[in-house]
Amino acid sequence: MPSWQGKSKGNKLGYSIFIFILRYGGVYPAYFLLRFVAFYYFLFSWSSSKPIYQYFHTKIGYGTWKSLRSLYRNYYIFGQTLIDKIVVMADMANKFSFDFDGEHHLRGMVAGGRGGILLSAHLGNWEVAGHLFKRLQTRINIVMFDGEHQRIKEYLSSVTGDRNVNIIVIRDDLSHIYAINEALSNQELVCMHADRFLPGNKTVTAPLLGHDARFPMGPFLLAATFRVPVCVVFAFKETATHYHFYATEPRSYHGRRQQGVETAVADFTALLEEKIRRYPEQWFNYYDFWE
Repeated sequence: MPSWQGKSKGNKLGYSIFIFILRYGGVYPAYFLLRFVAFYYFLFSWSSSKPIYQYFHTKIGYGTWKSLRSLYRNYYIFGQTLIDKIVVMADMANKFSFDFDGEHHLRGMVAGGRGGILLSAHLGNWEVAGHLFKRLQTRINIVMFDGEHQRIKEYLSSVTGDRNVNIIVIRDDLSHIYAINEALSNQELVCMHADRFLPGNKTVTAPLLGHDARFPMGPFLLAATFRVPVCVVFAFKETATHYHFYATEPRSYHGRRQQGVETAVADFTALLEEKIRRYPEQWFNYYDFWE
């Protein structure tokens, strides 16, 4: 079962080396160094390699060698997304380009004046496009686990500056529920991942890629409780410098709460599976996700 604890790997020295290269050499030298870093994780990070290898082998259906090759590619692309996130958030010179499919849906949510919920997953690099949401000219609230080591967070903040969004940290005292309620009451957008949970959280089981998986109930319960428009959003890296952003048509989940949760979960998992099959190497859930 999932053993994820809400923390990301990496250390301050590693980030500082890459940021130095980005400032004075750009993304391509950083990508070159990343090949060796990815190979290190490929060889020695068995705790994260095992579930991703099994994902490629038993869920996607790749053979042994293709699963191993895809495992390395997965680490490499994940490293690229971290680099890209720093470049975009720090406004470093770059040649990144974006296609936005469904941006009009988000603009419609803003114009509707009801606020809304944006659901995503640890698939692709949504945060890069999310940083560009300032073009929507509305307040964005991102709900996340406070899992990064404090020194790394402070160092990255010194590089990237203040985010153009409000961060709502998930806490044991459930204070984040009140912050989400306030944001939605103010007709703001609330963004959250709907594919990870910590031990003790309430979950709901749904099929994904032909196998049962557990999803956090919280995001879907919020969608059914507040009955505001809900969009599912993703952003995928298609070339070294190009991203493709997707946003679905908003949907509201009316009726009985339990029925709303079940419908929201079914909609989300259907879209998630569609995008996983299209971008299989950009699934970055490094723990035993499936039951």
